Amino acid sequence: MAGLRDIPVKFLKGVGPQRSRLLAEELGIESYHDLLHHFPSGYIDRSRFYHIRELSEEMPSVQIRGRFISFAEQGEGAKRRLVGLFSDGTALLQAVWFHRISAIKKAYNTGVEYILFGKPSVFNNQWSIVHPEVDLTTSAEATRGIRGIYPLTQRLSQRGIGSRQLSGWIGTIIDTMRAPHETLPADLIARHRFVSLGQALHDVHFPPSAEALQKARERLKFEELFYLQLDLRRHAIRRKSFTDGLRFGAAGRWLNAFYSDCLPFPLTGAQKRVVREIFDDMRSGRQMNRLLQGDVGSGKTLVALLCMLIAMGNGYQAALMAPTEILAGQHYESLRSMVARLGVNVGLLTGSTPAKERRVIHEALADGSLHILVGTHALLEDPVRFKNLGLAVIDEQHRFGVAQRARLWTKNERPPHVLVMTATPIPRTLAMTVYGDLDVSVIDELPPGRKPVETSLRYEENRMDVYRSVGAQLRLGRQVYIVYPLIAESEKLDLRSVEEGYDTIREIFRDYRVAMVHGRLKPAEKDYQMHLFASGEARILVATTVIEVGVNVPNATVMIIENAERFGLSQLHQLRGRVGRGADKSYCVLMSKRKIAKETRQRLEVMTSTTDGFVVAEADLRMRGPGDIEGTMQSGLPMKLNIANLATDGQIIQIARDDAEAVLTADPELTSPAGRIMALELSRLSRRTADWSKIS
Repeated sequence: MAGLRDIPVKFLKGVGPQRSRLLAEELGIESYHDLLHHFPSGYIDRSRFYHIRELSEEMPSVQIRGRFISFAEQGEGAKRRLVGLFSDGTALLQAVWFHRISAIKKAYNTGVEYILFGKPSVFNNQWSIVHPEVDLTTSAEATRGIRGIYPLTQRLSQRGIGSRQLSGWIGTIIDTMRAPHETLPADLIARHRFVSLGQALHDVHFPPSAEALQKARERLKFEELFYLQLDLRRHAIRRKSFTDGLRFGAAGRWLNAFYSDCLPFPLTGAQKRVVREIFDDMRSGRQMNRLLQGDVGSGKTLVALLCMLIAMGNGYQAALMAPTEILAGQHYESLRSMVARLGVNVGLLTGSTPAKERRVIHEALADGSLHILVGTHALLEDPVRFKNLGLAVIDEQHRFGVAQRARLWTKNERPPHVLVMTATPIPRTLAMTVYGDLDVSVIDELPPGRKPVETSLRYEENRMDVYRSVGAQLRLGRQVYIVYPLIAESEKLDLRSVEEGYDTIREIFRDYRVAMVHGRLKPAEKDYQMHLFASGEARILVATTVIEVGVNVPNATVMIIENAERFGLSQLHQLRGRVGRGADKSYCVLMSKRKIAKETRQRLEVMTSTTDGFVVAEADLRMRGPGDIEGTMQSGLPMKLNIANLATDGQIIQIARDDAEAVLTADPELTSPAGRIMALELSRLSRRTADWSKIS
């Protein structure tokens, strides 16, 4: 396929320079190869017809046979449009065009039978299709069977480029190209009984049958996921092979003393398993790069402390970096209180640390008398030099850039072990890909006695009942979070804002101090407001999602999320995790509009039915796709996926991963004849600009 990568799409008949620029800007299509790998997002059976009276808004694109009754131009200027009233004998439908009006008026006539094709929607209680495709009933295009629907943009549609044009151009390439070279090993193709690459490309665009389409999609999905796994596993193997690490031979006296005298509560089975996994890494002689994921409240901080004590027992220091000053301060207080009886020296370094205290910390780090340093980005500053940093723990790792984390390496002659933690549960299929070159440990068990947060869905008519429940919690001495999707009121969006909410809540709950936090506040003001709430001086905190990762307030028992329909499931779960941290029963109230889409309601009902973060994450991945979670990564995946879906193709991911492992076991450097072909294809597909696998 290398040849097709070299042919600009502008040389394709009907495209030319202007359209090629448009395709590049809108879809990233620059070559024949790019166009051929722009796969349909769905399919429609063009042999099937619908009546207008049968339509529903859940339907994809449909085709209807009928006649235009009339054409009329409506509106002026930018709102000018052509409306064709279309009848199939069962009901009426409006065909609407906003562009190329003059050409369309000349092209179609009343009284002639046409076939309309497009996505139906309701506007002013009238069925309509915007920019439909229109064919004569004698057209072969209109009745050719299964047809692909291609992902497009509004700008392309406005310029008259639709699924039909893309399909025609792709057909021209397929009709004229030679059979593409296979890059997958022949034995792998034979074992899985895959169709050839050329056949798969033809059938995915022009499926002769549903069965042929399925076989084509399976082949193409596997190929994408195989190369993705090959890239990730190759980097993981290289990291483990070439990165020498500090060897921690024993658990040491600090861990043993803490375990016997200071352990605040018995470890769960999951915590014990994870500590063993981390210790095995730290004594292997290879640098550890491990992701520790666990739901909110699963005890990740305690696990991190145990690992820090192992580092100390082997003569090394440890660091914990958190994304905010408040969270860093809470980690500092928590760690210091847990190890106070042992005489462990714990320090705190943030942007607010006075210069005099900084000098003391710098000196204690340099001479080794400071055992554990907790801090924010301030840990990355040049004056910060450890005597012998053995373990770097990074909390809420997605809040730090890869380059920032890389600077931790400069603190030691030899790279420290790295443990990154996240409270965002990541589904297994996604962990195998997004974190494919990291070792992953999961705490999938909550400490005994922790009460689940009771979650309910409420609407505007329930608001006063919700406020009465909030008042009851406040009278018991508890604290309340109220989260809003916007900072300020918007003319375009019918959503509640934090500024509007702040005024309302202060008015309703006059007897209680209310704090407010959002992203536009200056850091000092934000910290002050958060401190008011953390200290208990403010009993209510109204905020945006800036509190998603942040302050731990065990006394907070209520979380109200306004316009919950606007948030993803994983984000809702993260917000819910702000409450339920103490011994008291806690509540999460999802406020929503009554009239929301069916899929949105199903999403919110997942939240009310479970508090298991991994169940939530799987549902979020299934319903919304991997975008939210992938978006937390600094560079996303090392290659683009055009047809594979991380949310739904878990089985193919596993098969591809196993096959990639087998290939690399037999040929680690990909130097065999088949290996060299795969290595070349990897270099074409990969979008890695630097090898961050060692630290990310």
